[in-house]
Amino acid sequence: MAAAVTSGDYGTREVGIRVNAPGTEWHDEDLRAAARANPDAVVVPKVNSADDVRAVDRALDLAGADGGTAIWAMVETPTGVLRAGEIATASERLTALVLGTNDLAKELGAASVPGRAPLLGALSSCVLAARAAGRTVLDGVYNDVRDAEGFEAECGQARQFGFDGKTLIHPGQIEICNRVFAPSDAEIAHARAVIEAFERAAAEGRGVVTVNGSMIENLHVEQARRTLTLADTTTP
Repeated sequence: MAAAVTSGDYGTREVGIRVNAPGTEWHDEDLRAAARANPDAVVVPKVNSADDVRAVDRALDLAGADGGTAIWAMVETPTGVLRAGEIATASERLTALVLGTNDLAKELGAASVPGRAPLLGALSSCVLAARAAGRTVLDGVYNDVRDAEGFEAECGQARQFGFDGKTLIHPGQIEICNRVFAPSDAEIAHARAVIEAFERAAAEGRGVVTVNGSMIENLHVEQARRTLTLADTTTP
């Protein structure tokens, strides 16, 4: 894994190493090996507290990881969900929460059903925690790699909830995921129209701006700029 990370074969893509969970016999040596490779991120499963995050942060520092190696904390237990806010703010190294929905469903004793109704409260809580802390948040995996329609629907649900992306378990899921999370042509066109209308109104000294009959405020301009940034950085 360390050799793959340092190979340069992944171009400009962010590359992370998933280590074994805190408390396992392999965790400490995994962190030392990851620190030597200096990936973009170390993905840590079964994070249940801010102390877990701080322990990983200290271990990476002691092992010589540079400041560019982030921590991505996997939230996949009831305790992790309830403490997602403190986890998200535990370290400057922590840049992302990653939902482990399979393990979470097991721990809850919840049924795996289309639409994920038993998990919606947990999903929303983690998005809230990430956004309050200014962190990225990624949805969990979709298990049936043959069910492209179901996977696309779950990607759409995740995007509606505010997730930044989704973790994948098969190359066949990449195109669908990128397409769903990337802004559509219509969304890009609307974003440009919002920004142009707002800038034109400001230049003319007007305080009221509308696009297609809808009132535009600063928050809509911020959303529009985020859409264009995503369009520039996402390859559908």
